[in-house]
Amino acid sequence: MKHTAASLALSGLLAFTAVGCAVTRDQSTVGEYVDDATITTRVKAKFAEDPTVSAMSISVETLKGTVQLSGFAKSTAERNRAAEIARSTPGVKAVKNDIVIRP
Repeated sequence: MKHTAASLALSGLLAFTAVGCAVTRDQSTVGEYVDDATITTRVKAKFAEDPTVSAMSISVETLKGTVQLSGFAKSTAERNRAAEIARSTPGVKAVKNDIVIRP
């Protein structure tokens, strides 16, 4: 009896977690999501280390290896440096630079 109850509970748990991990069209897999989060963290860390880029003014989002930068820069040099840092980060496939220059 205990074995049947344990098997039923385990089966229910596995079915529940399998549905939670289901991937449909246009969604990232769990592995892609973790990779994207890692890329975002790396880019933000590089921004924080760079004296020309204001890490607090620029947002970083990553989806399937494409990094999107948004926010505000004080100069074209800062905007370009942020894109350069993002492109040089391992795992980045493309960079979409939507940073606005605001003196």
